[in-house]
Amino acid sequence: MKESIAILTGGGPAPGMNTVVGSVAKVFLRNGYRVIGLHGGYSGLFKTNPKTIEIDFAYADGMFNRGGSTVIMSRFKPSDKNFVEDFNLKFFTDNNVKLLVTVGGDDTASTANRVAKFLNDKNYPIANIHVPKTIDNDLPLPESVPTFGYHSAKAQGTVTGSIIYEDARTSENWFVVAAMGRSAGHLAFGIGAACHYPMIVIPEMFNKTEITIDKICKLLVSAVVKRKLMDVNYGVAIVSEGVFHALSDEEIKNSGISFTYDDHGHPELGKISKAAIFSQLVDIRLGKLGLKVKTRPVEIGYDVRCKDPIAYDLVYCSLLGFGVYKLFKEGATGCMVFVNHKGEVAPLYLKDIQDPVSGKILPRLVDIDGQRVHSVIDNVLHYIEPNDYEAAKKYLPNPEEYDFRKILNW
Repeated sequence: MKESIAILTGGGPAPGMNTVVGSVAKVFLRNGYRVIGLHGGYSGLFKTNPKTIEIDFAYADGMFNRGGSTVIMSRFKPSDKNFVEDFNLKFFTDNNVKLLVTVGGDDTASTANRVAKFLNDKNYPIANIHVPKTIDNDLPLPESVPTFGYHSAKAQGTVTGSIIYEDARTSENWFVVAAMGRSAGHLAFGIGAACHYPMIVIPEMFNKTEITIDKICKLLVSAVVKRKLMDVNYGVAIVSEGVFHALSDEEIKNSGISFTYDDHGHPELGKISKAAIFSQLVDIRLGKLGLKVKTRPVEIGYDVRCKDPIAYDLVYCSLLGFGVYKLFKEGATGCMVFVNHKGEVAPLYLKDIQDPVSGKILPRLVDIDGQRVHSVIDNVLHYIEPNDYEAAKKYLPNPEEYDFRKILNW
């Protein structure tokens, strides 16, 4: 029987998923392997009759440059009980599968290692190679190499963001944009910098002080007032959703916004628009200050995850796909494929990027002290500074409380 490989995709979408899958398929087909796409992420491995798709060259060639994922994704995470009672070993033996390729984030990679260990314990050795992705760009890849999908998502977000800025100029309005980014502000900062937004708020900015709703609102109000001093009555502020996830439950409860709560009493943040919340909170603050400015909310996230990949990710994801075959032929397993800026392929093991104490993979944060970031902060953002205090008293009773650097304790 012909040797096979199986490919599954886990987590949330990112531009380039199909490019990775298509490129893996093309290189393995070229070298005589059968390629099986496994739908439903890891859930397919724990079903008697998993839904699969045979990937031939025509199929791979027809979808490699498209957004989304033709191999259906899932966030399913198997339990120990699933492995004992439900694992479909027959899928691997019946199809003579020699390699499991997984495409996803760190959770998907961790589960891939569990699957490989389980199969090895069952005396069915199988290689597993993982391809890391996320539009958040927060996996700590060496040499500041981005995670695939980030540049495409940022490019699409910048298209939307530029249109919003033009709307603000045209109608003399303010918009509050929220961008995805669970723990890091790469996407929000990238879009905000590309669009020359007068205010960008990301969690990394609060490296010397606690994140609070009051501080976030003051940063946004600071930009509105600064622009008024410049006789500019419009603008856009972008906030990374990561700042919301860093707020305490008590801070959120005291915000004045109504939330639904889960069984553990935690606010259900995934069900609401972060942009709408920040917009409402800022409107309340502006109203109390007597400033007749209304903001409009815009959410950037789900609309960028399934866009067609830009040229950067088309090339990068192709190299990642081809790199899977290279590592497999070299005998690598239990690793992620890594391609550096020179296009050189190497295995990257979780132990090499995890925290040595906790064992967890810590997110790669925006280098808030780096020259690139401060160049944007110092030259693009608009905010209250000491030389604005006197003029700002027209709008703010205590302008020094809205000083950008004082708010952040910089």
